[in-house]
Amino acid sequence: MKVLIISIASILVLAAIALIFFHFPKNRKFNNESLPNTISSPSAQPTTTNLQASFTIKTDNIIRIFTNSKYHNQSEDVYITPDNPSRVNVKKTGITWADFFNTLPMKLTKDCLVTGDGETLCRNEASSLKFYLNDREDPDLLDKEIKNGDKLLVIFKSNG
Repeated sequence: MKVLIISIASILVLAAIALIFFHFPKNRKFNNESLPNTISSPSAQPTTTNLQASFTIKTDNIIRIFTNSKYHNQSEDVYITPDNPSRVNVKKTGITWADFFNTLPMKLTKDCLVTGDGETLCRNEASSLKFYLNDREDPDLLDKEIKNGDKLLVIFKSNG
């Protein structure tokens, strides 16, 4: 009887070893369809980033300060914080200046600035609204992607 039990146990152990060895070989080959697509193409750009820029808005020689909490952390992709409300933190690639200003409780277009307090300042024959990026005037600034180290200056000046 002992011989029978030992023989059955030996057969089971050998079967288990054979199953592991033949069913799960170490150098198993996969076809491309069975592999998850984890490698991105070289032309694919990352969707996240960590860059900073700065901005200043000046209206009739008054520099606007964005210390009110209604301006802070309004988006995960691009935002300002209370510790430095003139620094723009960009966490997603492709963010434009228009994207940034659209997160704030104010409005900025090529022709008008509507402040967070609802004051409307528009360019006309008696007033100007100008945009400067890195010390160069750029009327198309809102369409530009925010780059690391960019310095934006928006100036509204009433000529009257």
